[in-house]
Amino acid sequence: MSLPGAPLRKGALVQIFEGVVGLGLPNIVLFQYNPEKISHTITPWNPAEVDQTQRGAQAPTVQPFNPKQSFSISLELDASDEMAEDSKIAVRWGVADRLAALKKLTYASEGLLGDLLRSAKLLAGDVQCKVERPNVPVILFVWGPGRVLPVRVTSFSVEEKWYTPTLFPLHATVSLGLEVLTPDMFKCKASFIEQIAIATYEYTQLIDDVMAIVNAVQNVTRFSGLPPL
Repeated sequence: MSLPGAPLRKGALVQIFEGVVGLGLPNIVLFQYNPEKISHTITPWNPAEVDQTQRGAQAPTVQPFNPKQSFSISLELDASDEMAEDSKIAVRWGVADRLAALKKLTYASEGLLGDLLRSAKLLAGDVQCKVERPNVPVILFVWGPGRVLPVRVTSFSVEEKWYTPTLFPLHATVSLGLEVLTPDMFKCKASFIEQIAIATYEYTQLIDDVMAIVNAVQNVTRFSGLPPL
């Protein structure tokens, strides 16, 4: 829920590909409706879970890795408004285009155009088109100016209802599980895309640091209004 009068900023999932020259065409999924709630889980590293033979090798306050973070979100997709505006895409395909963009977040990919070309060659029976297993491109979870994080989709489920005459869905609810990728996960790679991922993580960490300081300053004001003991 947005504050009254506040401008609405839509969340998004942005998948960036490396093109032949510079960056390839990105796969951007702009949320049609922002989720009403998001589940955010932080799992700190637990020294008690270390192999018993290693117990005592590290102090209980040691933190070798950043905590594991994950998000669970539910996205609503609906073609009603666009159909009312006589959108040719919505009338013909409903929300199938947005579902396709979301599904691509889970597949190894060579980019939108690269995947299209490969699929066309395979359909045409091009036996020379060797099927490789490229990496799953980094996804940026964008939730306002204060939270931009590199993530990977860990769960994906869709519930469809209502269909076009050719059975493309008119409404869908997509439930996504997202795991945050920390900078140490990219230590073996140094491509431009990975540098962007690390920068977004560090940017969001900086915002959290600033907010923690804001809270500390605010506490001075809060405590000043308390009666003396």
